[in-house]
Amino acid sequence: MPSRPIITNNIRHLRFISDEMSQITLASKVGVTRQTIATIEKSKYYPTLELAFLIARVFDKEISEVFQFEFKD
Repeated sequence: MPSRPIITNNIRHLRFISDEMSQITLASKVGVTRQTIATIEKSKYYPTLELAFLIARVFDKEISEVFQFEFKD
């Protein structure tokens, strides 16, 4: 069975360079709770593909500039 990828993200950094956008502001822009954004930032929860694209769109970035993944074989 293939190993699961490790997914990381740059959301916290992107929020900081976007006029220090709060988690609440980002959450309201993409239609989720602040807690959801917090758990995604900590890589404790992986967003749906739709949510990942919405987050990238808020920052005007490609999805690969927000989320990275690697396989540990």
